[in-house]
Amino acid sequence: MFDFKLIKENKNSKARLGEITTDHGKIETPIFMPVGTQATVKAMSSRELKEIKAQIILGNTYHLFLRPGDELIAKAGGLHQFMNWDRPILTDSGGFQVFSLADLREIEEEGVYFRSHLDGSKQFISPEKSMQIQKNLGSDIVMAFDECPPYPATRDYVENSLNRTLRWAERCKKEMENAKGQALFGIIQGGVYPELRKQSVEETTKLDFPGYSIGGLSVGEPKEEMYKMLDYTTPLMDKNKPRYLMGVGTPEDLIEGIYHGVDMFDCVMPTRIARHGQVFTHTGRKTVRNATYKEDFNPLDAECDCHVCQNYSRAYIRHLLKRNEILGVRLTSYHNLYFLLNFAAEIRDAISNDNFINFREEFYNKYKLK
Repeated sequence: MFDFKLIKENKNSKARLGEITTDHGKIETPIFMPVGTQATVKAMSSRELKEIKAQIILGNTYHLFLRPGDELIAKAGGLHQFMNWDRPILTDSGGFQVFSLADLREIEEEGVYFRSHLDGSKQFISPEKSMQIQKNLGSDIVMAFDECPPYPATRDYVENSLNRTLRWAERCKKEMENAKGQALFGIIQGGVYPELRKQSVEETTKLDFPGYSIGGLSVGEPKEEMYKMLDYTTPLMDKNKPRYLMGVGTPEDLIEGIYHGVDMFDCVMPTRIARHGQVFTHTGRKTVRNATYKEDFNPLDAECDCHVCQNYSRAYIRHLLKRNEILGVRLTSYHNLYFLLNFAAEIRDAISNDNFINFREEFYNKYKLK
């Protein structure tokens, strides 16, 4: 069972409220989705993810295929059972690793040949193989296998890549014809070329997927280019299907993506920067490892009501991080994920109350961009 209901559109922007229904529950959009690359959101338990009101999390097809293996996870009853998570799960296709492991792979029409980053062993993922892995994982939302072109890339390269992604999308849909309880999303590519974005939307939507992802952004292009492509692309997309911008997860990118009509976001950034002692706050990102916080007994963010901010000081968390205590990373990770999930909830409230434009303006008045 998969359904998307468009609840409300903002009058002065493309921002919108929606609701996704899956076999494992409903998802209010717009939403940020924590990333659980290795069948775990780093430093977080399932109980804590529910505590911070995570509605849906991600799993990584490439990494779970290599370790512990998708067949083992299928024997455990699927990814939900394996990691003790009874809410929705989205899995990527492995396509991003085609982009990020450029030195270890070779792209052919039948699929991608690559060497494992773990042991150098030869591996192969095709559109069909990606779908088979994701069937074994049992995720609620499945991503089509695509090629994510780098930035910068020539128009010819992006066009050839786009056409291959379209052919792969047809193969993915055929492989998923009899899949039960899994919704396959198509992926829009086209780089920073508007005419190719238009072609990708037109050709991909002909396949009538239940949802669509916007790929090939946040891969090194200037933020202005990303926002420009979103502004151009989202009006071309079916407004009655969810729109997912892959790999994006800073507060400013969330609010701009939502402003341009995006419903779903994910990124490893909240937990990655947490491991380096960086935290999100309502006034901007702070590096709590810095010496300036040695005797700072204030919370990470005075405006945050998460468990961490209600119980621990910057000085204490800095002490933990400097001593390499595990708790330090757990606390910064918890806070960062809570911050983005709560931020998305505040945006939903602002859209519901016809106050999104004012909310966006107030955000930029306080939040200092790096």
